[in-house]
Amino acid sequence: MAKMIVTTTEAGLSLEDFLQQRVAAAPAAYLRKLVKDGKICRSEDTAGALVAGEHIILPDSRRLVDLLTLSEKMSVTVLYESEHLLILDKPSGLATHAGQGHEEDNLTARVAGLLHRRGEPFVAAPIQRLDRETSGVVLFGKGKKSCSVLGKMMMNAPVKKTYLALVKGNLTTAGTITTEIPAKGKSKTAVTSYLVLAANDSASLLQIELKTGRQHQIRRQFQQIGHPLFGDRRYCGPCPDNLPRLFLHCRQLAFDDPFTNTPVKITSPVPQNLRTFLEDLNVELHRCNRHFGVEGNYPCVSLNLNKDVIQ
Repeated sequence: MAKMIVTTTEAGLSLEDFLQQRVAAAPAAYLRKLVKDGKICRSEDTAGALVAGEHIILPDSRRLVDLLTLSEKMSVTVLYESEHLLILDKPSGLATHAGQGHEEDNLTARVAGLLHRRGEPFVAAPIQRLDRETSGVVLFGKGKKSCSVLGKMMMNAPVKKTYLALVKGNLTTAGTITTEIPAKGKSKTAVTSYLVLAANDSASLLQIELKTGRQHQIRRQFQQIGHPLFGDRRYCGPCPDNLPRLFLHCRQLAFDDPFTNTPVKITSPVPQNLRTFLEDLNVELHRCNRHFGVEGNYPCVSLNLNKDVIQ
């Protein structure tokens, strides 16, 4: 039997609402029947709202497996939600907007599907974007007014975007890169700060903060200084066979909510494919996690690279 684990953002939902969100491709009547017949059940024999960490037990059903597979293509992971905004966890390989080759399946379309299933009357739009190959936190506004306010916030207020990246070669403990990058036919200044979390002669694991927002800024700048990102074919980074994607993850977004004046700081979990690659490199990721949300410089973690992994 398969199982699903209730996340903190799903806590408080009814079992029916949880299933309709997780198995979006399934008819509601089909899911209700599975629950009524006892084929879908909770790990704890309780009624009422779901609790974070609770297991939902699923039956061995070919139809349900097919619906789960289809639902994964429609799914979005909500990290945070309020009256005016949504913060989502974008997977690598999914575009933020519609474009050539991904007109139908993109993050914006998936959010529209989520809102349609909820019966929401408004349209949500992304306030910032990530490259298709990059995973992590993306901010959406709910409705035109909210999008306008959040767009102005992104341009005028302090918004901290922090990334996790693995680059080729050994970098010093911390630094700031200031270079010129072509943008819409002009040359514009790009500024990026970084802190080394782990390093050896072959690779460096970095916490990166953008000070400006140019297209492909992180990827371009680290190539410019001779340290391209792992998995970055476009900018000539090393691409080992056991790394299926670009090693760039938008780990954290922090800002003051312009509607409530309360601080918001949302962290995206490191994707499993990046965690697995770091494990192959013998990086103790839990020792690096303390850097997110904590200011200051810290000693590096030893990065014991297996040469066969990165060649």
